[in-house]
Amino acid sequence: MNDKIEYIKRLSFFNSLDEENLLILQNISKITSYPKNSILYYENDMNNKMLFLVSGLLKVYKIDKFENEIFLYYIHKNSLISELTSIQENAIYCFSNAEFMEESIVLEIDFAEFKSKFLAKNILNSEFINEILTKTRQLHCVVNRELVFDATAKVAFMLCDDLEMFNSLKRHEISFMLHIQPETLSRVLNKLKRNSIIEIENSKIIVLDKNKLTDIYKGESL
Repeated sequence: MNDKIEYIKRLSFFNSLDEENLLILQNISKITSYPKNSILYYENDMNNKMLFLVSGLLKVYKIDKFENEIFLYYIHKNSLISELTSIQENAIYCFSNAEFMEESIVLEIDFAEFKSKFLAKNILNSEFINEILTKTRQLHCVVNRELVFDATAKVAFMLCDDLEMFNSLKRHEISFMLHIQPETLSRVLNKLKRNSIIEIENSKIIVLDKNKLTDIYKGESL
């Protein structure tokens, strides 16, 4: 039991809870470990649990009509996983697929119990709203990446938004994520380097001028 509370305390979402409420949360939740490459859920699944990623990394994606994988975004540790759209319903609908990219730990909370024991008592409401807004921002980023940004803007945004992830992946993996050709990624990185916006050392990117990167994806020409 104490181990479960220690996992809960790793999530900043619950930092404001006192010991009494931590015990309540412990009683309506469970901790589950998942191996790398396992599936958490598929698109159109439904469940009644609110899910948080305690540790690990989760890839969220969809499958198009040609059975091609369309990458959406990563979910990092200390984050809400569930795609919540309503607090009136107890069932949570899955709009995409989710696969673990490394061994991970997930906190599962009974959503109906969470609403009655916390949200209905005005506990964790602010944290709940902030997580929903974070999810909304993620979706805005996906829309910009897929419908608005050109290749240079896509790369600039990822370098600003998640440099650690960029440097942890192989170039072909980044190209797949951004839906651009590997040759295009190389050209963009070389262009950014020529303009002294980034440096490349041992295949790792070092950002020299974050303001210029921001200007690129906000519409300023390189």
